Amino acid sequence: MVKLPIIVGFGGVNSAGRSSCHQGYRRLVFDALGVPEQLSTLQSLATLAGKLRKQQGAWVDSLGSPVELDSFLTSNTSSLLASSLIRALESNLFDPARIPFQEKTTLRPSTPDGLSFKVKTSQLSQPLPTGWECIEVVGEDTIVRLQQSLDVLLPKTRKSSVSSAGQLPSGFDPAQLYASRNHPRGLQMTVFAASDAINSMGISWDTIRQTVAPDQISVYAGSGLGQLDYNGNGGLLQARLQGKKVSSKQLALGYAEMPADFINAYLIGNLGTTGTSVAACATFLYNLRQGIKDIQSGVSRVVIVGTSEAPLLPEVFDGFSTMGALAEDENLRKLDKLSANEAVNFNRACRPFGDNVGFTLSESAQVVILFDDALTIELGAQVFAAVNDVFINADGFKKSIASPGLGNYLSMAKAAKATANIIGNAGLKHKSYVHSHGTGTPQNRTTESHILSSTATQFGIDNWPIVAIKSYIGHSLASSAGDQLMASLGFWQEGILPGILTIDELADDVSSKGIDFQLAHKKLEPTAMDATIINSKGFGGNNASASIIAPHIALNMLRQRYGDAAMASYEHRAASVKERSVEYEAQLMEGANPILYQFDNNVLDASALEYSSEEIRVKGVTPAISLSVVNHYADMTNKET
Repeated sequence: MVKLPIIVGFGGVNSAGRSSCHQGYRRLVFDALGVPEQLSTLQSLATLAGKLRKQQGAWVDSLGSPVELDSFLTSNTSSLLASSLIRALESNLFDPARIPFQEKTTLRPSTPDGLSFKVKTSQLSQPLPTGWECIEVVGEDTIVRLQQSLDVLLPKTRKSSVSSAGQLPSGFDPAQLYASRNHPRGLQMTVFAASDAINSMGISWDTIRQTVAPDQISVYAGSGLGQLDYNGNGGLLQARLQGKKVSSKQLALGYAEMPADFINAYLIGNLGTTGTSVAACATFLYNLRQGIKDIQSGVSRVVIVGTSEAPLLPEVFDGFSTMGALAEDENLRKLDKLSANEAVNFNRACRPFGDNVGFTLSESAQVVILFDDALTIELGAQVFAAVNDVFINADGFKKSIASPGLGNYLSMAKAAKATANIIGNAGLKHKSYVHSHGTGTPQNRTTESHILSSTATQFGIDNWPIVAIKSYIGHSLASSAGDQLMASLGFWQEGILPGILTIDELADDVSSKGIDFQLAHKKLEPTAMDATIINSKGFGGNNASASIIAPHIALNMLRQRYGDAAMASYEHRAASVKERSVEYEAQLMEGANPILYQFDNNVLDASALEYSSEEIRVKGVTPAISLSVVNHYADMTNKET
């Protein structure tokens, strides 16, 4: 039997806040929540950002002054909301109004005697550049003269053409939560997201280690761009040009698969399969596909899937702006017909499927934990959703590597068919919806809308609901589908389809036959949707579409496979797991941030292994690693060997 991959835990952080316990999702649909849920959402933002915490049984603010909870939340509602989602880029990462750079210029002699200057003798290059003449040594300095002009770089500052981004909530700094040791921001976010996902399960990781063989745990996590800030590849490439030294960590920590390596080495001590796909904006779904294939085939029973992208750097803004891909301030001003004195509303910078001028860059780290169905039953794990399948297709021949092609038509059609296989054709038509890629670029609005419309028409769908959450949180590149998945799980808790609130109407060139773009929040019963399709279109032709099955359908599938008696026993265990998960949420709401980072912890060497011809045992772990490796080519193998 093919195993069913079940999502049993999830966590992370983006501009909407923390992902676990659906906290970030609730920020997306804040206006559609009841007052108690709104206050809870505000509390989650305040405690995440360190603006509120419970100390010795009493609530205090960031200065340690006592406050009354509801009064604090009510009086700070506007500021808490304004410090999340897409907004004006804040200067804790860099100041968009004063970005340092160096401009090449030429110094020319102003007298017949040539150009003279003083420089430290120890900094003179040997041999001297052509035309340089040492005139006099004065202490530690040398006076140099040259007759020709001298090319130099002058330090200057410039204003970024883009001032908006989906930045993590104001005040939240993952580096302050553990001994980050100059880790790149993307790895800091990884540690937070993976800790959040593991803690959210309500099942201790040690229970999993003592239940599942070490080689049956997989981790697929990474980034699309790698770690590009100064503590990673950015510093590796910039240090010498800035007159600094390259550190021993920059190259090592810059690798795109380092998020998986950190989870393995510092959070769970994993000995199983590991790695990442690098597929631009479709990276999360590529990793999800690797994970579910491991579970479906029985290679792994537990899989951690994730991505972490921290691209809010001047160089990355430069790159995408030069491509004409970002929503630049001046273009937003023209779009809204604003005068030079009127302020741009950066909260509306990303406008999927409306009149728009580009996407909005954001940062995000998202992690989900998958069990096979048998382990889910055995441990009483929570069922947040099931992953039916993920389909990947390239674009074929292209004129430009950045232009779209045919691949997404194929992946969407396959995902729709796979969804119908589970919930039926009627379910696909009336009880499914789509999380579009929805970047907010003119090209995306025409191409993706045509793909979605074509798919709907192909399957006889009249009003397929389409949502586009990048309108709230921006485009986090590799993590974007992870953001979409978190919002999917949130719907099945609250039953609210997020509207595309940054547009008033669809652009004239958007295809709409058979599809229904949600321009306002829509309140439904959580069971009104049996499935969602998450769509992702990556730069270079990396297309992926995932069929995600609702928790109530997944539980019915488990009942079909295991029967009523087994499910009754499961529900008893699941109640305890749920209690522990609720306890974790209560900790979060009081300002705790339990991080699992374990540096130099329980490091094992070869003496920890016990070999036999049939298995390997690891010290401290009950399940053995089986050496009964299947010969897939038995019909081609010499039987005597």
